[in-house]
Amino acid sequence: MKKSVDTKVNRQYKDRLFKFIFSDKADLLELYNAINDTNYSNPDDMEINTLQGVVYMGMYNDISFLIADVLNLYEHQSTFSPNLPLRGFIYFADLYRKILGNWKDVYSSKLITLPTPKFVIFYNGEKEEPERRELRLSDAFQSGGKACIECVATMININAGHNEKIMKRCKKLREYARFLELVRENISEGMLLEDAVDFAVEQSINEDVLRDILITHQAEVKNMLLTEYNEELHIENERRIAKEEGEAKLSNLVAILLKEGKLEELQRVSEDSAYRAKMYEHYHITD
Repeated sequence: MKKSVDTKVNRQYKDRLFKFIFSDKADLLELYNAINDTNYSNPDDMEINTLQGVVYMGMYNDISFLIADVLNLYEHQSTFSPNLPLRGFIYFADLYRKILGNWKDVYSSKLITLPTPKFVIFYNGEKEEPERRELRLSDAFQSGGKACIECVATMININAGHNEKIMKRCKKLREYARFLELVRENISEGMLLEDAVDFAVEQSINEDVLRDILITHQAEVKNMLLTEYNEELHIENERRIAKEEGEAKLSNLVAILLKEGKLEELQRVSEDSAYRAKMYEHYHITD
């Protein structure tokens, strides 16, 4: 049995697997057609404009491209996050800045035309999700009323049995989802992560799933996938540690307030984070 994979992130492989799988324009165009029910046939109609070496909120972005005056951002996610529209909004802002450059006069009396943004997330996490789901930046705004900005992310479930029409039209997406499904099944059967990935590669080649890519780039695919799993594990561990430390601090504060008979303070401490932080400082409660 192989040793468990090191939890340190392998920085040699910067690309994410989704981006690697769809690095060929023809495959990316097939994915676009499947999502939008279109029939574009010339991959050269696409302009890839993915921002290189940029990380937003701890994760690399996957693919952005222009086609038919539509600015597309495609992401794969195995963990649901309600903050995806915020990430997309920040990313689109930088994309538009890059597209406009320095030669466009934003104070001109002539309207500057912009490509229409479209943000699609391909989700294959274990949390049950519908076929499609819209996530909106405005859901994060604290006060009511109509906001002056919005960013809508369309999340498409690519787990087995979902969005079969799209999966049938895009062979690479179907095979990518199957490969990840095999990795997950192997892990659920008790395999160590590295063993699970190795066996999934063998299974996929035997099933003619991503066969050409896995035979030619087996080492790269394996290391990218291990890196992604390790990044997710690292983020999850950080969240767990922060939660545990936060619970310990709050428990200490509640104990002090109870001991001092300050029962009226308990409700405010539980609801007001700024006041809670002030009380931590007052009672010298640290992490």
